[in-house]
Amino acid sequence: MNTKFIPLVIIVVILLGGLYWVFGLPMVGDPEIPTSPEAIARGEYIYNAGGCAACHQPEGTEAAIGGYVIEVENPFPNTFYTPNITPDEETGIGGWTGRNFILALKHGRSPSGGFYWPSFPYRTYRNMTDEDVLDLAAYVMSMEPVNHDNPDHVLPAWQFDFLMAGWNILADVMEGEPPAIDQSNEQMVRGAYLARALGHCGECHTPRNELGMMILPEEFTGSDIVSAPINEEALSSWTAYDFVGLLELGMTASFDFVGGEMADVIEHTSRLSQEDKDAYAAFFTRGNDGSGGGDDFNFD
Repeated sequence: MNTKFIPLVIIVVILLGGLYWVFGLPMVGDPEIPTSPEAIARGEYIYNAGGCAACHQPEGTEAAIGGYVIEVENPFPNTFYTPNITPDEETGIGGWTGRNFILALKHGRSPSGGFYWPSFPYRTYRNMTDEDVLDLAAYVMSMEPVNHDNPDHVLPAWQFDFLMAGWNILADVMEGEPPAIDQSNEQMVRGAYLARALGHCGECHTPRNELGMMILPEEFTGSDIVSAPINEEALSSWTAYDFVGLLELGMTASFDFVGGEMADVIEHTSRLSQEDKDAYAAFFTRGNDGSGGGDDFNFD
């Protein structure tokens, strides 16, 4: 090879490597979706713990056919419609593999290699274990297929999904890390997993920057647009008993009841095991005795 072409070859290799780093699919293997009754039962529990029906089974529907409307104003106005996640071959996710589920839920990538928009909370679901993702897949793929189309997203003309490649890289850098917890406390660790992964509580209760990325060091401090703070300071007057009451009945520490979309959340948290309700409470109240001075607030 003529040595004068060596710098050009190096530049091309670097460019191709950079493109693969930005647009290439993550290495997740090709795991099988389990089919045992036990895996399907675990997946049904995860489906409930994740509140999947709240977005994929709009009011008046009994199947996960999607169609729920998500309006987003920041950083740009968008209208998203949740997809049909029944295993229908034409309009749903029939034919998805374990690899497809892990790429979608933990990396925001479609089976074709495209990018999902963060109205689908993959930035939070990335904290799920692969085992939970595959059990969830087992349950979803056991559903009755329903042929049902949903409208296309309404987006600005310049907004292409490949732009999410750069957005995700920036988010990895800019989101930061959430406050640390006591890793020796198994109940609190489980509660953190429920809140930070399955329950994706931060998607509504954590503030975002100008690019729509969560500010994780300020986790659960609320959003002026979406929801109230539910961090340790805000819940300083709550006991674990109070928080379990919220999860079971939708009742706050001041004997008020939640409304709006939070009422839909309670439909799911009320069906959690007592062990997981207690874990949620341990994480959010951090052992409060109820004597704190936190302000009361509405979850509406």
